[in-house]
Amino acid sequence: MLGKSSNDMSISIKVIKNGQDHEEALKLLEQLVLANPQPNTEGAEQIEVLIALIQSYESHEFPETLPDPIDAIQFRMEQQELKPVDLVPYIGSRSKVSEILSRKRPLTLSMIRALESGLGIPAKVLVQEADQFRSQEDIEWGRFPIKEMNRRGYFGKPLPVKANLIEALKAFMKSAGPVEPVLALLRKTSYRSVRPVDKHALLAWTAFVTKKAKEMKPTPYKQGVVNLNLMQKVAQLSRENDGPILAQDFLKKYGIALVIEFHFPQTYLDGATLLANQKHPIIGLTLRHDRLDNFWFTLMHELAHLALHSDQGCSIFYDDLDAPDSSDCEREADAMAGEALVPKSKWEKSPAKLIPSRLAAESLAHELGVHIAVVAGKMRYEGNNYAYLNSIIKEATVRKYFHH
Repeated sequence: MLGKSSNDMSISIKVIKNGQDHEEALKLLEQLVLANPQPNTEGAEQIEVLIALIQSYESHEFPETLPDPIDAIQFRMEQQELKPVDLVPYIGSRSKVSEILSRKRPLTLSMIRALESGLGIPAKVLVQEADQFRSQEDIEWGRFPIKEMNRRGYFGKPLPVKANLIEALKAFMKSAGPVEPVLALLRKTSYRSVRPVDKHALLAWTAFVTKKAKEMKPTPYKQGVVNLNLMQKVAQLSRENDGPILAQDFLKKYGIALVIEFHFPQTYLDGATLLANQKHPIIGLTLRHDRLDNFWFTLMHELAHLALHSDQGCSIFYDDLDAPDSSDCEREADAMAGEALVPKSKWEKSPAKLIPSRLAAESLAHELGVHIAVVAGKMRYEGNNYAYLNSIIKEATVRKYFHH
């Protein structure tokens, strides 16, 4: 990718294609910066080119990833060899600095402005909520939706009135598997949403889905087995009366645990793909919208993440499909999901594209071998008119297949 010539700091610069190239580029950038080249020299131009290549690679590979604000502060302290006392001018006092660095106090707007101005840490990094899930010691256990978790039976049996809630929560988390890997998941997460999310509720949901997936005992998953052809086979199960149940059984044979667990308030979740264990990937669906067309599109979207993005360093894809497709990964998953359900080649030639009628929907659904609600959902979306074919959509519900 990049290589130093026999001259002191002369380098050849090429496109960054993978993680190793990225690491080499960062090391060379550091060397160039330390050489402190004069403006308008070859060395200065190499720095600019290298920065542009690094930023281009990172924006593509990590489009939505920002560091934890406290990690960013500590990283800058290491870079500039600062001690906690050196942060007093930006944060206010030694005690406040200690509380900020130990995550016991949130950054205020004045602190954010001072840190951005004085240490050059971007405000968009500092305004994020500090990572509360770095370890069990950092978790604010009282913020979990304990009442709702208790109602759902997450603790095995109803908790007594005087139960030790923290111990019950820790036991619940442990029942899903080792706690630290579950927490680590939340640090390698893509979330498609534009609304503030209750991360404690999200963690509870994730842990329970993981626990249920383990109990399903699917066969080992083989990388690459999910492709458009397999997804279309799953989509054709939609025409069966118990299609959602058949899909669950079908995917289990391929090593994929499909878990249904209703969403918590303020999570705005339709589905998720959990990739902590590459041998046993999990797809979780919430049935937030009680519609078959939504069920099948969400399922195809999560399968598309598994087909396209399982090797891109992200452990969880959380999807609020009411939100815009905010990244390349989401746009790719949407496109593949649509192709699995209603191939573009068939859609373009079908009267369903032009005529929002039940007869047109039935004809295309019959041709594709899918449920009429799948085609009706496509017609409503493409026509940007959700009054189309309401009777079809309202009749085709999905929660009835899964008892909670």
